[in-house]
Amino acid sequence: MYAGTLASLILCALASIHVYWAGGGRWGKSAAIPTRNGQPLFRPGVGATLFVALGLYAMAGLLLLRAGWLVDLTAHQRLLDASRAGTWLLCIIFVLRALGDFRCVGLCKSIRDSRFARLDTLIYTPLCVLLALLIALAAMG
Repeated sequence: MYAGTLASLILCALASIHVYWAGGGRWGKSAAIPTRNGQPLFRPGVGATLFVALGLYAMAGLLLLRAGWLVDLTAHQRLLDASRAGTWLLCIIFVLRALGDFRCVGLCKSIRDSRFARLDTLIYTPLCVLLALLIALAAMG
């Protein structure tokens, strides 16, 4: 219960940052986009940024459901099974993000000389590992 709740709080914080960026906020935005030779590898628009925020909020909602904050899952076997499967899927997503794309994100990235790459090594990838562990604990609970 606690692991899923903590992961949910982290995901809500990340989602809120994305909403801030979609609303025009600049703090931290330049450090959140991978670059090569000083140029961003992509430029997410407002819609894409809000879509990511929505996905992060949905993940948080699933974890709150799994933790029993929204519904008593012991009375709903199908919902319990679906929440367990969905939570394992989230765990896999964060494990894959931690491993990376073998180019610009994750443990296996090849681009390592940018501000994003340094932050990815120090903060973003370890955060994904932490989230994967918390979510795995939530799935087992």
